[in-house]
Amino acid sequence: MKNLLHKLFSVSMAMLLLLSTISWTVEKHLCMGRVMDVALFEHANDCGMEAGLALLDDTAMIKKHCCDDEAFTMQGQDDLTHDFSNFNFLQQVFLISFTSSYLGLFEETTDENIDFDSYPPPILAEDLNILHQVFLI
Repeated sequence: MKNLLHKLFSVSMAMLLLLSTISWTVEKHLCMGRVMDVALFEHANDCGMEAGLALLDDTAMIKKHCCDDEAFTMQGQDDLTHDFSNFNFLQQVFLISFTSSYLGLFEETTDENIDFDSYPPPILAEDLNILHQVFLI
């Protein structure tokens, strides 16, 4: 089970690194305010309305086109190396103390717990408190 979780975590971290370094481009083609086509990494297909406007007379060309293209680009990371000397002193102290305390959680303890709770008391032949008439008040 531990091996499986380790492999799943490794694959998810590799995918996270891959997805954060890729530049994403999403392009949308809008016609009369409605989304007609969405494309990742390439140009969105048009709806063909602009080709129909070219066939009409010149007065139709004066009108505003009903189609619009929108593009959103999210740049990925280029520099993935971080130098430890770029941190200021307080950040270095925090990073070292956090790492040492976190790694200390996984150390095995060698304390032997001796429990006497599982042993029953000895069986008495006679109850001495009642025999000698000694009671705590």
